[in-house]
Amino acid sequence: MIDTGLTDTVVLVTGADRGIGAATALAFAAQGARIAVHHHPGTASAPPPGVRFEHTPGGADAAEELVDRLVHAGAGAAATFPADLGAPGAPRALLDAVADRLGPVEVLVNNAAHCESPDLVTELTDGVLDRTYRVNVHAPALLISELARRHGTGGAGSPTGPEAQEWLPAVVNISTDAARAFPGQLAYGTSKAALEALTRATALDLGPLGVRVNAVAPGPVQTGWIAADLVERVTPSIPLRRVGDPSDIADCVVFLASRQARWITGQVVQVAGGHAL
Repeated sequence: MIDTGLTDTVVLVTGADRGIGAATALAFAAQGARIAVHHHPGTASAPPPGVRFEHTPGGADAAEELVDRLVHAGAGAAATFPADLGAPGAPRALLDAVADRLGPVEVLVNNAAHCESPDLVTELTDGVLDRTYRVNVHAPALLISELARRHGTGGAGSPTGPEAQEWLPAVVNISTDAARAFPGQLAYGTSKAALEALTRATALDLGPLGVRVNAVAPGPVQTGWIAADLVERVTPSIPLRRVGDPSDIADCVVFLASRQARWITGQVVQVAGGHAL
């Protein structure tokens, strides 16, 4: 048995109400962590004419259902936290809400993402760039910045004695294995490339504070969106010959947040079965 050192650690997973976020929350629950389940409040306006939002939030009901599962899975505590991460001031307010209810955030998983169609270079608009970058880049950057400020002034993870968890706080950003080049999804792909650049830059800046920042880059993961015919087409391009399961990503995220990864920072770990090498 390996002790990850995550018992009673306060973990915030953004976009945790479904898919990779939900699997990640469950993986941390199995380690006895205290889980903050972030979800979109469900009050966003309808997509503009001709636009389709590819990521549909599970919403409050899915988040509450997940909380029940987390408790049964071994979480020290779990609660839901609605927030529109694209709104000004939302990152700070979210961290405040989690701190008030569960304690200061020690592990931040930036999983929430926005993706829409069309996202072609020939159809690019101010709107698609703004909506995508606000959630995929601005929100993670502001959450990391706020976490760092709190840590630097004695907040979450600040060493308090010989038994302090010196590998915390930890940040894990969720990118994509196609971040280097994602034809047909320009705003989404470049926003994830920016997230990987943010990972490296903040790891360098925050290392002296003891804050570790890493990223996981998933390949094709079956979260309900990959149709059977697409699975058949994409599988031959994956050396391990299967699409991913959300738990494949979640296990890596937990590792990067654990004591076993205490000297790892600034890395982008591709969890993709060899896809897009």
